[in-house]
Amino acid sequence: MPDVSDFRPDWISPPGDTINDLLRERGIALAEFAQRIGETLERVTDLVQGRATITIGIARRLEEVLGASVEFWMSRDFQYREDVTRLRVPDDGWLRELPVGDMIKFGWIKPVPGPAEEVDSCLRFFNVGNVSAWRDAYADVLSMAVFRTSPSFDSRPASVAAWLREGEIEAATMACGRWDARQFEASLSAVRSVTREKDPNRFVPRLKETCAASGVAVVVVRSPNGCRASGAARFLSTEKALIQLSFRYLSDDQFWFTFFHEAGHLLLHGNRKLFVDGLDGEGEHAEKEANEFAERVLIPPEVQAALLRLQENDARGVIRFAQRIGVSPGIVVGQLQHHGKVRRDRLNGLKRRFQWSE
Repeated sequence: MPDVSDFRPDWISPPGDTINDLLRERGIALAEFAQRIGETLERVTDLVQGRATITIGIARRLEEVLGASVEFWMSRDFQYREDVTRLRVPDDGWLRELPVGDMIKFGWIKPVPGPAEEVDSCLRFFNVGNVSAWRDAYADVLSMAVFRTSPSFDSRPASVAAWLREGEIEAATMACGRWDARQFEASLSAVRSVTREKDPNRFVPRLKETCAASGVAVVVVRSPNGCRASGAARFLSTEKALIQLSFRYLSDDQFWFTFFHEAGHLLLHGNRKLFVDGLDGEGEHAEKEANEFAERVLIPPEVQAALLRLQENDARGVIRFAQRIGVSPGIVVGQLQHHGKVRRDRLNGLKRRFQWSE
Protein backbone atom coordinates (compact mmCIF):
# COMPACT_ATOMS: atom_id res chain seq x y z
CA MET A 1 0.00 0.00 0.00
CA PRO A 2 1.45 3.41 -0.90
CA ASP A 3 2.44 5.76 1.89
CA VAL A 4 0.09 8.75 2.16
CA SER A 5 3.14 10.95 2.73
CA ASP A 6 4.26 10.09 -0.82
CA PHE A 7 1.14 11.68 -2.32
CA ARG A 8 2.17 14.69 -4.41
CA PRO A 9 -0.85 16.15 -6.23
CA ASP A 10 -0.39 18.48 -9.22
CA TRP A 11 -3.17 20.72 -7.89
CA ILE A 12 -3.50 22.89 -4.80
CA SER A 13 -6.38 23.01 -2.34
CA PRO A 14 -6.21 25.46 0.58
CA PRO A 15 -7.71 24.55 3.96
CA GLY A 16 -10.46 27.02 3.13
CA ASP A 17 -11.92 24.46 0.71
CA THR A 18 -12.48 22.09 3.63
CA ILE A 19 -13.81 24.91 5.80
CA ASN A 20 -16.28 25.95 3.07
CA ASP A 21 -17.48 22.35 2.66
CA LEU A 22 -18.12 22.04 6.40
CA LEU A 23 -19.87 25.40 6.58
CA ARG A 24 -22.20 24.39 3.72
CA GLU A 25 -22.96 21.06 5.42
CA ARG A 26 -23.89 22.83 8.64
CA GLY A 27 -25.66 25.79 7.01
CA ILE A 28 -23.35 28.30 8.68
CA ALA A 29 -22.85 31.66 6.95
CA LEU A 30 -19.35 33.11 6.79
CA ALA A 31 -20.28 36.06 9.02
CA GLU A 32 -21.68 33.74 11.67
CA PHE A 33 -18.58 31.55 11.44
CA ALA A 34 -16.35 34.60 11.95
CA GLN A 35 -18.30 35.48 15.07
CA ARG A 36 -18.07 31.94 16.44
CA ILE A 37 -14.30 31.73 16.14
CA GLY A 38 -13.77 35.31 17.32
CA GLU A 39 -12.28 36.73 14.11
CA THR A 40 -13.23 39.58 11.79
CA LEU A 41 -15.02 38.76 8.54
CA GLU A 42 -12.04 40.06 6.58
CA ARG A 43 -9.65 37.80 8.51
CA VAL A 44 -11.91 34.79 7.97
CA THR A 45 -12.15 35.57 4.25
CA ASP A 46 -8.34 35.60 4.10
CA LEU A 47 -8.29 32.30 5.97
CA VAL A 48 -10.78 30.65 3.63
CA GLN A 49 -8.95 31.88 0.54
CA GLY A 50 -5.58 30.65 1.77
CA ARG A 51 -4.02 34.05 2.43
CA ALA A 52 -3.88 33.60 6.21
CA THR A 53 -2.01 30.79 7.96
CA ILE A 54 -3.79 28.51 10.42
CA THR A 55 -2.12 29.04 13.78
CA ILE A 56 -2.48 26.70 16.74
CA GLY A 57 -4.99 29.11 18.28
CA ILE A 58 -7.13 29.16 15.15
CA ALA A 59 -6.81 25.36 14.81
CA ARG A 60 -8.23 24.95 18.31
CA ARG A 61 -11.20 27.19 17.48
CA LEU A 62 -11.76 25.31 14.19
CA GLU A 63 -11.80 22.07 16.19
CA GLU A 64 -14.44 23.52 18.54
CA VAL A 65 -16.70 24.93 15.81
CA LEU A 66 -16.23 22.55 12.87
CA GLY A 67 -14.78 19.40 14.38
CA ALA A 68 -11.64 17.47 13.29
CA SER A 69 -8.56 17.69 15.44
CA VAL A 70 -6.06 20.48 15.96
CA GLU A 71 -3.50 18.17 14.36
CA PHE A 72 -5.72 17.79 11.27
CA TRP A 73 -6.02 21.54 10.74
CA MET A 74 -2.34 22.19 11.30
CA SER A 75 -1.42 19.34 8.94
CA ARG A 76 -3.94 20.58 6.37
CA ASP A 77 -2.38 24.04 6.39
CA PHE A 78 1.17 22.69 6.31
CA GLN A 79 0.40 20.49 3.29
CA TYR A 80 -1.15 23.44 1.47
CA ARG A 81 1.89 25.67 2.08
CA GLU A 82 4.20 22.86 0.99
CA ASP A 83 2.20 22.32 -2.21
CA VAL A 84 2.27 26.06 -2.95
CA THR A 85 6.04 26.09 -2.62
CA ARG A 86 6.52 22.88 -4.62
CA LEU A 87 4.18 23.71 -7.49
CA ARG A 88 4.19 27.45 -7.79
CA VAL A 89 7.46 29.03 -6.81
CA PRO A 90 9.15 27.73 -9.99
CA ASP A 91 6.41 29.55 -11.92
CA ASP A 92 6.82 32.89 -10.19
CA GLY A 93 8.30 34.20 -13.43
CA TRP A 94 4.69 34.15 -14.62
CA LEU A 95 4.05 37.03 -12.24
CA ARG A 96 6.33 39.22 -14.33
CA GLU A 97 3.97 38.72 -17.25
CA LEU A 98 0.98 39.91 -15.22
CA PRO A 99 0.17 43.51 -14.22
CA VAL A 100 0.19 42.47 -10.56
CA GLY A 101 0.75 46.00 -9.24
CA ASP A 102 -2.32 47.30 -11.05
CA MET A 103 -4.35 44.22 -10.15
CA ILE A 104 -3.71 45.03 -6.49
CA LYS A 105 -4.21 48.77 -6.99
CA PHE A 106 -7.56 48.22 -8.73
CA GLY A 107 -8.72 45.79 -6.03
CA TRP A 108 -8.82 42.71 -8.25
CA ILE A 109 -6.55 40.83 -5.85
CA LYS A 110 -5.29 41.55 -2.33
CA PRO A 111 -1.66 42.19 -1.37
CA VAL A 112 0.05 39.08 0.01
CA PRO A 113 3.39 38.42 1.75
CA GLY A 114 5.48 36.76 -0.95
CA PRO A 115 5.74 35.34 -4.50
CA ALA A 116 4.24 31.93 -3.70
CA GLU A 117 1.15 33.51 -2.16
CA GLU A 118 1.00 36.04 -5.01
CA VAL A 119 0.99 33.28 -7.61
CA ASP A 120 -1.74 31.55 -5.64
CA SER A 121 -3.80 34.73 -5.47
CA CYS A 122 -3.49 35.31 -9.21
CA LEU A 123 -4.46 31.75 -10.04
CA ARG A 124 -7.53 32.10 -7.87
CA PHE A 125 -8.37 35.33 -9.71
CA PHE A 126 -8.21 33.45 -13.02
CA ASN A 127 -9.99 30.42 -11.50
CA VAL A 128 -7.37 27.91 -12.65
CA GLY A 129 -5.41 25.32 -10.69
CA ASN A 130 -1.87 26.07 -11.86
CA VAL A 131 0.16 28.14 -14.29
CA SER A 132 0.13 25.40 -16.91
CA ALA A 133 -3.67 25.35 -16.81
CA TRP A 134 -3.71 29.15 -17.12
CA ARG A 135 -1.53 29.02 -20.21
CA ASP A 136 -3.81 26.44 -21.77
CA ALA A 137 -7.01 28.32 -20.94
CA TYR A 138 -5.87 31.82 -21.86
CA ALA A 139 -3.82 30.82 -24.87
CA ASP A 140 -7.13 29.65 -26.31
CA VAL A 141 -8.88 32.89 -25.35
CA LEU A 142 -6.21 35.09 -26.86
CA SER A 143 -5.90 33.01 -29.99
CA MET A 144 -9.63 33.58 -30.54
CA ALA A 145 -9.30 37.33 -30.17
CA VAL A 146 -9.63 39.58 -33.18
CA PHE A 147 -7.35 42.57 -32.72
CA ARG A 148 -7.74 45.97 -34.34
CA THR A 149 -4.95 48.45 -35.14
CA SER A 150 -4.48 51.15 -32.52
CA PRO A 151 -1.91 53.81 -31.59
CA SER A 152 1.27 51.92 -30.83
CA PHE A 153 2.54 50.87 -27.46
CA ASP A 154 3.42 47.39 -26.34
CA SER A 155 0.56 45.12 -25.42
CA ARG A 156 1.17 42.17 -23.10
CA PRO A 157 -1.15 39.19 -23.60
CA ALA A 158 -1.22 38.42 -19.87
CA SER A 159 -2.39 41.97 -19.15
CA VAL A 160 -5.14 41.63 -21.73
CA ALA A 161 -6.14 38.30 -20.15
CA ALA A 162 -6.31 39.94 -16.70
CA TRP A 163 -8.49 42.75 -18.05
CA LEU A 164 -10.80 40.28 -19.79
CA ARG A 165 -11.04 38.11 -16.66
CA GLU A 166 -12.03 41.07 -14.48
CA GLY A 167 -14.75 41.92 -16.98
CA GLU A 168 -16.00 38.34 -16.82
CA ILE A 169 -16.04 38.44 -13.00
CA GLU A 170 -17.97 41.72 -12.91
CA ALA A 171 -20.43 40.56 -15.57
CA ALA A 172 -21.17 37.37 -13.61
CA THR A 173 -22.75 39.44 -10.82
CA MET A 174 -25.02 41.41 -13.17
CA ALA A 175 -28.66 40.43 -13.58
CA CYS A 176 -29.63 40.41 -17.26
CA GLY A 177 -32.55 39.28 -19.36
CA ARG A 178 -32.09 36.60 -22.01
CA TRP A 179 -30.11 37.58 -25.11
CA ASP A 180 -32.51 39.05 -27.64
CA ALA A 181 -30.81 40.41 -30.77
CA ARG A 182 -33.86 42.28 -32.04
CA GLN A 183 -34.53 43.91 -28.68
CA PHE A 184 -30.88 44.87 -28.31
CA GLU A 185 -30.70 46.43 -31.76
CA ALA A 186 -33.93 48.34 -31.12
CA SER A 187 -32.54 49.63 -27.80
CA LEU A 188 -29.53 51.26 -29.47
CA SER A 189 -31.55 54.34 -30.39
CA ALA A 190 -32.18 54.90 -26.67
CA VAL A 191 -28.49 54.37 -25.95
CA ARG A 192 -27.61 56.84 -28.71
CA SER A 193 -29.56 59.59 -26.93
CA VAL A 194 -27.53 58.90 -23.76
CA THR A 195 -24.39 60.14 -25.58
CA ARG A 196 -25.52 63.69 -24.84
CA GLU A 197 -25.15 63.11 -21.09
CA LYS A 198 -21.91 64.63 -19.80
CA ASP A 199 -21.37 62.73 -16.54
CA PRO A 200 -20.28 59.04 -16.65
CA ASN A 201 -21.78 58.58 -13.18
CA ARG A 202 -25.15 59.27 -14.80
CA PHE A 203 -24.83 57.72 -18.25
CA VAL A 204 -23.00 54.49 -17.37
CA PRO A 205 -25.83 53.18 -15.10
CA ARG A 206 -28.40 54.05 -17.79
CA LEU A 207 -26.29 52.31 -20.43
CA LYS A 208 -26.00 49.19 -18.28
CA GLU A 209 -29.70 49.08 -17.46
CA THR A 210 -30.81 49.50 -21.07
CA CYS A 211 -28.50 46.79 -22.37
CA ALA A 212 -29.16 44.34 -19.53
CA ALA A 213 -32.84 44.19 -20.53
CA SER A 214 -31.87 42.43 -23.77
CA GLY A 215 -29.22 40.14 -22.29
CA VAL A 216 -26.08 42.27 -22.64
CA ALA A 217 -23.92 42.93 -19.59
CA VAL A 218 -21.95 46.16 -20.02
CA VAL A 219 -18.92 46.55 -17.77
CA VAL A 220 -16.39 49.37 -17.63
CA VAL A 221 -13.04 48.00 -16.45
CA ARG A 222 -9.93 50.08 -16.08
CA SER A 223 -7.14 48.76 -18.30
CA PRO A 224 -3.96 47.73 -16.46
CA ASN A 225 -0.43 48.48 -17.60
CA GLY A 226 0.31 46.52 -20.77
CA CYS A 227 -3.31 46.30 -21.91
CA ARG A 228 -4.20 48.74 -24.66
CA ALA A 229 -7.67 47.36 -25.32
CA SER A 230 -10.44 49.93 -25.38
CA GLY A 231 -13.31 47.47 -25.78
CA ALA A 232 -14.26 43.82 -26.17
CA ALA A 233 -17.36 41.84 -27.12
CA ARG A 234 -18.20 38.19 -26.60
CA PHE A 235 -20.94 35.81 -25.53
CA LEU A 236 -20.58 34.37 -22.04
CA SER A 237 -23.36 31.89 -22.81
CA THR A 238 -26.17 31.48 -25.33
CA GLU A 239 -28.28 33.73 -23.10
CA LYS A 240 -25.82 36.41 -22.01
CA ALA A 241 -23.46 38.65 -23.97
CA LEU A 242 -20.75 40.97 -22.67
CA ILE A 243 -19.55 44.36 -23.87
CA GLN A 244 -16.46 45.43 -21.96
CA LEU A 245 -15.16 49.00 -22.14
CA SER A 246 -11.99 50.46 -20.67
CA PHE A 247 -12.37 54.25 -20.80
CA ARG A 248 -8.76 54.15 -22.04
CA TYR A 249 -9.16 57.18 -24.30
CA LEU A 250 -11.24 59.16 -21.76
CA SER A 251 -13.11 61.13 -24.43
CA ASP A 252 -16.73 60.80 -25.47
CA ASP A 253 -16.16 60.23 -29.20
CA GLN A 254 -13.86 57.24 -28.61
CA PHE A 255 -15.93 55.80 -25.77
CA TRP A 256 -19.20 55.83 -27.66
CA PHE A 257 -17.75 54.72 -30.97
CA THR A 258 -16.17 51.76 -29.17
CA PHE A 259 -19.48 50.83 -27.54
CA PHE A 260 -21.39 50.84 -30.83
CA HIS A 261 -18.51 49.04 -32.55
CA GLU A 262 -18.72 46.22 -29.98
CA ALA A 263 -22.53 46.20 -30.27
CA GLY A 264 -22.01 45.70 -34.00
CA HIS A 265 -19.87 42.63 -33.34
CA LEU A 266 -22.60 41.05 -31.20
CA LEU A 267 -25.29 41.69 -33.80
CA LEU A 268 -23.29 41.01 -36.97
CA HIS A 269 -20.94 38.26 -35.95
CA GLY A 270 -22.79 36.30 -33.27
CA ASN A 271 -20.86 34.13 -30.87
CA ARG A 272 -18.14 33.05 -33.27
CA LYS A 273 -15.26 34.96 -31.68
CA LEU A 274 -13.99 37.15 -28.93
CA PHE A 275 -13.40 40.62 -30.32
CA VAL A 276 -10.92 42.89 -28.55
CA ASP A 277 -10.79 46.44 -29.88
CA GLY A 278 -7.55 48.39 -29.72
CA LEU A 279 -4.97 45.73 -30.56
CA ASP A 280 -3.14 44.78 -33.72
CA GLY A 281 -3.92 41.61 -35.60
CA GLU A 282 -6.37 39.97 -37.90
CA GLY A 283 -10.06 40.19 -38.69
CA GLU A 284 -10.03 43.30 -40.87
CA HIS A 285 -13.33 42.41 -42.59
CA ALA A 286 -15.22 41.95 -39.33
CA GLU A 287 -13.66 45.11 -37.92
CA LYS A 288 -14.66 47.08 -41.03
CA GLU A 289 -18.23 45.83 -40.70
CA ALA A 290 -18.35 46.78 -37.01
CA ASN A 291 -16.92 50.23 -37.81
CA GLU A 292 -19.53 50.81 -40.48
CA PHE A 293 -22.27 49.66 -38.12
CA ALA A 294 -21.13 52.16 -35.46
CA GLU A 295 -20.95 54.97 -38.01
CA ARG A 296 -24.49 54.24 -39.27
CA VAL A 297 -25.93 54.27 -35.76
CA LEU A 298 -24.15 57.44 -34.66
CA ILE A 299 -24.49 59.40 -37.91
CA PRO A 300 -27.39 57.93 -39.90
CA PRO A 301 -26.87 57.68 -43.69
CA GLU A 302 -29.51 60.32 -44.43
CA VAL A 303 -27.45 63.00 -42.65
CA GLN A 304 -23.99 61.91 -43.80
CA ALA A 305 -23.94 64.47 -46.62
CA ALA A 306 -24.80 67.26 -44.17
CA LEU A 307 -22.04 66.04 -41.83
CA LEU A 308 -19.42 66.27 -44.57
CA ARG A 309 -20.42 69.85 -45.40
CA LEU A 310 -19.48 71.04 -41.91
CA GLN A 311 -16.34 73.19 -41.64
CA GLU A 312 -13.55 72.93 -39.09
CA ASN A 313 -13.79 76.65 -38.33
CA ASP A 314 -17.51 76.44 -37.57
CA ALA A 315 -17.82 75.11 -34.02
CA ARG A 316 -21.34 76.49 -33.66
CA GLY A 317 -22.40 74.69 -36.81
CA VAL A 318 -21.05 71.42 -35.38
CA ILE A 319 -22.96 71.98 -32.13
CA ARG A 320 -26.20 72.74 -33.99
CA PHE A 321 -25.79 69.64 -36.17
CA ALA A 322 -25.16 67.48 -33.09
CA GLN A 323 -28.28 68.86 -31.42
CA ARG A 324 -30.34 68.24 -34.54
CA ILE A 325 -29.39 64.56 -34.84
CA GLY A 326 -29.36 63.92 -31.08
CA VAL A 327 -25.74 63.05 -30.28
CA SER A 328 -22.90 64.78 -28.45
CA PRO A 329 -20.79 67.35 -30.36
CA GLY A 330 -17.69 65.29 -29.59
CA ILE A 331 -19.06 62.38 -31.61
CA VAL A 332 -19.59 64.67 -34.59
CA VAL A 333 -16.04 66.02 -34.28
CA GLY A 334 -14.66 62.49 -34.07
CA GLN A 335 -16.47 61.49 -37.26
CA LEU A 336 -15.33 64.63 -39.09
CA GLN A 337 -11.74 63.88 -38.10
CA HIS A 338 -12.16 60.26 -39.18
CA HIS A 339 -13.35 61.35 -42.63
CA GLY A 340 -10.52 63.87 -42.97
CA LYS A 341 -12.84 66.89 -42.99
CA VAL A 342 -11.32 68.27 -39.78
CA ARG A 343 -7.67 68.07 -38.73
CA ARG A 344 -6.89 66.02 -35.63
CA ASP A 345 -5.84 69.14 -33.72
CA ARG A 346 -9.03 71.10 -34.44
CA LEU A 347 -12.36 71.30 -32.58
CA ASN A 348 -11.14 68.99 -29.82
CA GLY A 349 -12.55 71.43 -27.28
CA LEU A 350 -16.00 70.11 -28.23
CA LYS A 351 -15.08 66.64 -27.03
CA ARG A 352 -15.93 65.73 -23.46
CA ARG A 353 -13.07 64.41 -21.35
CA PHE A 354 -13.92 61.95 -18.63
CA GLN A 355 -12.21 61.44 -15.29
CA TRP A 356 -11.85 57.87 -14.07
CA SER A 357 -13.75 57.41 -10.82
CA GLU A 358 -11.64 55.33 -8.39
